[in-house]
Amino acid sequence: MYNFVHVLFCNCTQAEREQRRREQYMKSLESFRTNAVEITSKMRDWCEDNPERKPLVDEILHSIFFLGKIINCRFAPNDIFNVDEVRENLEKNYPRPFQCYWTQLPKRGPFSCVLDMVVQLKGQANEEEIKQSLRELYSSLKGKEPKRLSSSTICVSQKSKTSERHYGVSVSNSVPNPRKILIPASCLSTWHEYVAGAVMTYYPEVERKSYFDGTITLPPHVRCQAFSVSNGEEKRPCRSCGNLFGLNTDENMVWPYGNCAEAESLSNLLKREEDVRMEARPNSPLYTEGNRNIARQSVYDELRNVLKEVKFEWDGNFYNPVTTV
Repeated sequence: MYNFVHVLFCNCTQAEREQRRREQYMKSLESFRTNAVEITSKMRDWCEDNPERKPLVDEILHSIFFLGKIINCRFAPNDIFNVDEVRENLEKNYPRPFQCYWTQLPKRGPFSCVLDMVVQLKGQANEEEIKQSLRELYSSLKGKEPKRLSSSTICVSQKSKTSERHYGVSVSNSVPNPRKILIPASCLSTWHEYVAGAVMTYYPEVERKSYFDGTITLPPHVRCQAFSVSNGEEKRPCRSCGNLFGLNTDENMVWPYGNCAEAESLSNLLKREEDVRMEARPNSPLYTEGNRNIARQSVYDELRNVLKEVKFEWDGNFYNPVTTV
């Protein structure tokens, strides 16, 4: 009798734990939907008086719809926007995300679109206002950290203390598959070739490729500084960023290569600052066009493998938002 009662008690406890885990998981999934609605609503408000910003809404809708398609409990657009009037209005004004999310890949995550919108609204020189706007939006999102569809880190890069600021956010999305897709997608489609080359030196592994070295060393006068989106505290570069970009750090933490906000921020800086680009160019004898092509193919193949795992039939195209909406 004792053994029977003991086993029954253990089984009940295990069942209760499993039920709690499932409830937490369902809450996490629901936070995807509520955060998608919140972010989209905010983006539409921000572009209301300036139609030139609407392509960012177009792009973020596609990125959100894509991520909804590949997570375990798949969300279609009508699951996310379950009010008919809202969804129909979105589809009328932004039809292409609804048409392309199931065959084309986003070039970047949703919070990168949010960042671009906020920078356009506030002006690149107003760093504190930009960080404050992101912090307020982040605090309005649901779920445990890292919150769904958000980024945990923002980075600011400058050629000098008085020059133009270039921003970026981390890829982190709280679940692994989006990160495994968005990092190679950014490498292959949108990051500056030096940032992409640095990331491809390692990605998807932790160890550097034996045949290719595209890492760079930033000039000492360049500012590259990361902050927490949620509280504004400065964050030291991780070991990965030290390896990729020559950033001074005493941190040992190795995040997935390309995940950190430094990658997007430095990509934007290198696209705009020619003199920094010249100083930071890769100088390894392994940095050849042939070796780069092999590394690029390895990243492409890894991306294809992940897409196969999540049963996404990619048509080979990266989504380009319409320039006029």
